[in-house]
Amino acid sequence: MKASVFVGTSLDGFIARVDGSLDFLPEGGGEPHGYDEFMATVDALVIGRNTYETVLGFDTWPYARKPVFVLSTRPLAKAPAGALVEHIEGSPADVVSLLERRGVQHIYVDGGITIQAFLRAGLVQHLTVTRVPVLIGTGIPLFGELLRDIALTHIATHQYASGLVKSEYRLGV
Repeated sequence: MKASVFVGTSLDGFIARVDGSLDFLPEGGGEPHGYDEFMATVDALVIGRNTYETVLGFDTWPYARKPVFVLSTRPLAKAPAGALVEHIEGSPADVVSLLERRGVQHIYVDGGITIQAFLRAGLVQHLTVTRVPVLIGTGIPLFGELLRDIALTHIATHQYASGLVKSEYRLGV
């Protein structure tokens, strides 16, 4: 199974403010930077509970009819009508195994803690980071502590008129 990360960060490496707010990211109707094309390749999403709760506050459910698996040890808030949401528990390896048995071939991993856990487990093959030209000083970091270095191979970097800079990497050998 392929696991990919597609995430926006402040220039200083934060994916959200300390309170989970994403107000520093460009509005959804902004300049296209490959998200829709990426989402077309994804079978399902694996996100953490904090990300799920943040997304519940959006005006519209952003994942259409894609299955969303929410990692949490606690019960989840009710999903919006029409959203395909399932609560799951377990290690990243357990999650991958479960989803492979269900026929999922490509997952989108999102949420700080979840991304970090999948990276530490060596289960992410593709990483796309879009840097927003703003410094927010503090927040939820994209990357956390690692037990070992993770080798990356640069695939491409794209600069956009708005100042966004998107870099894509392949992980591992």
